[in-house]
Amino acid sequence: MTEPIAFVLAVIGLLATPGPTNTLLAASGATVGFRRSLPLILAEAAGYLCSILVLAAVLGPATQSWPLFDTALRVLCGTYLAYLAWRHWNAVLDGVEVQPVPFARVYVTTLLNPKALVLAFTVVPHLASGAFAAAVPYLTGLVGLIVLLAGCWITIGACLTAGAAGPSRRRWVQRVSAGVLGLFAVIISGSAFAG
Repeated sequence: MTEPIAFVLAVIGLLATPGPTNTLLAASGATVGFRRSLPLILAEAAGYLCSILVLAAVLGPATQSWPLFDTALRVLCGTYLAYLAWRHWNAVLDGVEVQPVPFARVYVTTLLNPKALVLAFTVVPHLASGAFAAAVPYLTGLVGLIVLLAGCWITIGACLTAGAAGPSRRRWVQRVSAGVLGLFAVIISGSAFAG
């Protein structure tokens, strides 16, 4: 996809849709607010860039020589998301005060996010063919769009708890994010065995 407008629209369409990373960003915004959640934008950008570059340079050839690799990767992603859902849900049930979403959690979730597969092999031009230098302007644009869209997801989360009295609404957001993460875990793991 070498047309810049099509690239921008594809990235926005992909990254604006709800997903595991966006769920964590919104949960952080709801828990600690916009300003304290800003470092998570860097975690998302770093996670996507690392994942895309590793997928294109190393794992792309591996998936063609080992057909079960894609299945194993999806199961791994689904398992990790199930673990995150369990952690979010138990933090609420145990009465533990909701903690900020850690930088490393957003980074690892983004690193394992299936959207990176689409970005690496379909959306970001020149990567699938190994022409990394030609992909640099698109990767730069991708980072800019990640910053914009991640800020939107954090803002959405912060708006959900704006003016909330006590931790009840924050706990509700935590439960919803646990449910969404669990749903993504089932969908991703299930897609590994479908078809």
